[in-house]
Amino acid sequence: MRLSPAPALDPSLAGSLVLLHLAVVAGGRTLLASASTSTSASGRESVRCRLQGTPRPPVFSQDGDFVIGGVFSIHYYMHTVDHSYTSMPEPLQCTGSMDSRELRFSRAMVFAVEEINNSSYLLPGVTLGYQVHDSCNSVPMAVKVAFQLANGLDPMFDTGEQCSGSATVTAIVGESASTPTISMLRIIGPFGIPQVSHSSTCACLSDKKQYPTFFRTIPSDQFQAAALAHLIKHFGWTWIGAVRSDSDYGNNGMAAFLQAAQEEGICVEYSEAFSLTNPLSRVQRVADVIRSSTARVVVAFVSSWDMRILLREMERLPSPPRQWIGSESWVSEPDMLRFGLCAGTIGFGIQRSVIPGLRDFLLDLSPQKVSNSPTLTEFWEGAFGCVGVKEKVCDGSEDIQQLQAPYTDTSQLRVTNMVYKAVYAIAHAIHSIVCEERENSTVNCDKNLNVKSTQVLERLRRVNFSRNGYQVSFDANGDPVATYELVNWQRRKSGKMEFVTVGRYDASMPPDQRLDIEREITWVKNSTQVPVSVCSESCPPGTRKAVQKGKPVCCYDCIQCAEGEISDNTDSSDCLICPKEYWPNAERDRCILKPVEFLSFHEVLGIILTACSVGGACLAIATATIFYHHRTSAIVRANNSELSFLLLFSLTLCFLCSLTFIGRPSEWSCMLRHTAFGITFVLCISCVLGKTIVVLMAFRATLPASNVMKWFGPPQQRLTVVSFTFVQALICTLWLVLSPPFPIKNFTTYKEKIILECDVGSAIGFWAVLGYIGLLSLLCFVLAFLARKLPDNFNEAKFITFSMLIFCAVWITFIPAYVSSPGKLTVAVEIFAIITSSFGLFFLLFVPKCFIILFRPEKNTKKHLMAKTSNDIRY
Repeated sequence: MRLSPAPALDPSLAGSLVLLHLAVVAGGRTLLASASTSTSASGRESVRCRLQGTPRPPVFSQDGDFVIGGVFSIHYYMHTVDHSYTSMPEPLQCTGSMDSRELRFSRAMVFAVEEINNSSYLLPGVTLGYQVHDSCNSVPMAVKVAFQLANGLDPMFDTGEQCSGSATVTAIVGESASTPTISMLRIIGPFGIPQVSHSSTCACLSDKKQYPTFFRTIPSDQFQAAALAHLIKHFGWTWIGAVRSDSDYGNNGMAAFLQAAQEEGICVEYSEAFSLTNPLSRVQRVADVIRSSTARVVVAFVSSWDMRILLREMERLPSPPRQWIGSESWVSEPDMLRFGLCAGTIGFGIQRSVIPGLRDFLLDLSPQKVSNSPTLTEFWEGAFGCVGVKEKVCDGSEDIQQLQAPYTDTSQLRVTNMVYKAVYAIAHAIHSIVCEERENSTVNCDKNLNVKSTQVLERLRRVNFSRNGYQVSFDANGDPVATYELVNWQRRKSGKMEFVTVGRYDASMPPDQRLDIEREITWVKNSTQVPVSVCSESCPPGTRKAVQKGKPVCCYDCIQCAEGEISDNTDSSDCLICPKEYWPNAERDRCILKPVEFLSFHEVLGIILTACSVGGACLAIATATIFYHHRTSAIVRANNSELSFLLLFSLTLCFLCSLTFIGRPSEWSCMLRHTAFGITFVLCISCVLGKTIVVLMAFRATLPASNVMKWFGPPQQRLTVVSFTFVQALICTLWLVLSPPFPIKNFTTYKEKIILECDVGSAIGFWAVLGYIGLLSLLCFVLAFLARKLPDNFNEAKFITFSMLIFCAVWITFIPAYVSSPGKLTVAVEIFAIITSSFGLFFLLFVPKCFIILFRPEKNTKKHLMAKTSNDIRY
């Protein structure tokens, strides 16, 4: 295989070359199959090789100092040949209709070469040649073309000092599809021939280990896949369908997209593959899957040829409207606009551009040019309907200016500009090798310089120039900077569909700035409302997603957040626990401060307890006033007026100390409430105990020779009260010093609110205070019980017994009620016990006496009090 002039071979290698057949079969023929050796005049041996099979002439060609190859899929199909293996197979032939868009690409390459040849700054004095071939959109033909571009067109050549035959190409532009491109690279790559593609977008081609000689002017599908996933995420579509071409382009592109979609949290209901060569039943099955799916958005990573087949099948039967998301291969191809079911389609297309002079060049087809080119002749006859019609014969008078075809449509120059840039990139690489700028700013180029393909390959890696405002450079993978236009298929009032650029995507920008939507998008069914495509409706704030068993993560149920948890975002995967002092609102979408609760003076219960407390204190004060006013009366004097006044004072304090339990707890109120309660109640019980002892002693003193009263006179009574009270005061002092009560926030009783209460500090201190009160109460009750049979007219002991019975019953009941009552009710129970026991003492000890003083004054006499009962006991 001849690439460039090579030195004579070592004789030991000649036999190896003779055995080299390069058994690469393209369409049934071995391209290089026989060789013979000869000796040149200089004494060096060379090998003369003969190409087996007939070389296929290029579609367009021109000689030059340096030749650039071009490969385009001008025809849709290659003629299928049945091999009998008994005779030479027929030459490979293209068949089917012509893709005039691809013809435009090939002509754009010719235009770019001619423009460079006329340039005074790029390769001045150097003529570029070209060989443009038709690959028929097939791998076998692409392989054959690759061999021809490497070998040349001469049927015979040798490998001596000077290769014979036509000059080989220094670089290749093409192919349009990824799969043929890969096949070509397998052949020409090992020989260092650079290939710059204008339309092969497969991400696999960025692998420099496999394809070190590949470059492209169109962005890799790796960037397009990320852009499509970004677009779908932007519009909130999480449930989509996917179809792809069963080719390197479709399979690799879809694989990259599915990975990007998964990273964005997008789920795919189905992913179907098909190709132009599949049976119709396969395409029908894909169409049926799309029709029956629940996903309203369909991503089509499909070549334009395959997409036409699918859309024809979709039009055959009515189907629910689908929002199509297209890849650059078909979303910006004008010929696809005839499919009305795709109205509203969006997708990323190559940037639209302007190439000055191209349209005039494309339309400059004189009858002579057309007749000299079989390809242009076929195009002309097909465009003007002269094929197979006897009545109509093309005579050259047809007006191509009026022709409406993809070939003449230069309003959407997208991929065409990629061809244009590819040619210029190769020209700049050659320019950097053969040209040098002199001191006077003139450029001198040596067109006779032997330029190797490997040199062009090396310089292509470093090209960096601007043409018509478009920057051209390649990264380490041979890829350009990825920029796309967001194309929308919009139907105008006239019913005609057209491409509208509604946004842009620039992969070089930060992730949150890459997608820029500039105009309103028209969606499927000509709606301005963004369609919804989700497996499950979004979970509102206050709920979380629970994935349905056996289904993708995008299919879920919405579960309300648990108690104490919130979710403040739509589609939350988890609920968040509110901080300790916060609680969810009713919707459970935000945390709010927990209400703080304590027994307040302003609430009903607080007002009632306050009224009872103040009322009891007032009654005690009023009773003390009555007693003081009647202090000389018999009943007051007989009831030990000093202890009675002290008892009324302590009862007043007992009533009032309950007020310290109401209101917002503070450090001082917590210490005061428990100590005041403990001391005042001990003072009260001590007084009652003193009165009980006085009653017992008084009746014991009536016995003959009894002098008991002198041992329990007023001083001893005072000492008893003080002593009992001092013990309680000592207990309270130790409690306050060692572990005093303090205010706390109770978070455990109620989850949804905070209870402000007083912690007792030391439980031992608290129960010691209550236990001491209970001990005195029990002692008082026992003594009063012993005195229960004293004379009825002076039975103070009976009233004391009943009052102590009520007191003990209240406080015994208080213990379980106190422990079990939640929140502020604990305080209310304690206040209730204080007030109830205080009222019990007050009513039983003082109300009967006040009744006699106020309403039965005739009984308030010493005679009545000294009157005998059945026992006839005297005072």
